[in-house]
Amino acid sequence: MEKKALKQKRVSKGNFKTKKSPKTTRAPKTKKQTSVVLERVGLHNLKIPKGAHKRRKILGRGSSSGHGKTSTRGSKGQTSRSGRDFYLGFEGGQTPLIRRIPKRGFISKFKKEYQIVNLECLNRIKESTISLSLLEERGLIKDKGRLVKILGDGEIKNPITVSAHAFSKKAEEKIKNAGGKIEIVNA
Repeated sequence: MEKKALKQKRVSKGNFKTKKSPKTTRAPKTKKQTSVVLERVGLHNLKIPKGAHKRRKILGRGSSSGHGKTSTRGSKGQTSRSGRDFYLGFEGGQTPLIRRIPKRGFISKFKKEYQIVNLECLNRIKESTISLSLLEERGLIKDKGRLVKILGDGEIKNPITVSAHAFSKKAEEKIKNAGGKIEIVNA
């Protein structure tokens, strides 16, 4: 008898229908006229924006703290221990990518990179003395602060005095044969 009553209760609970309230139409909202008072911004009325300061997560205070008994570190393993700190590129013990890829070549710190100027370019300049500032002015070099080397491509006709950081043997020979001089600039 009790089982039958329970079954009837269950059926009766699921069979009732809820009444939906009739849709009501609302009148359109009207804009309220409010007067805005503008006040000059100063130190006396500055406020910190909401959410600018977030409380520090307090850890290690037990399960009632909201951060669990393990203080948000999960259970066991390397990342749960104190002093856990991994270097950049650490891959969990797997050989890191930087050590897996092949390496070739060598880059010297002491390598000197010269800006190159050929004799044929100097032949176009109609000056008797050619300095680094003149070469920069004519657009033959980009920066007079960097090293400049004169190479022996082309012929030189006029006797000129050339200032540069280095000269090739061929260039030096051709300038001297034309009756010119070379001046080595120490940078």
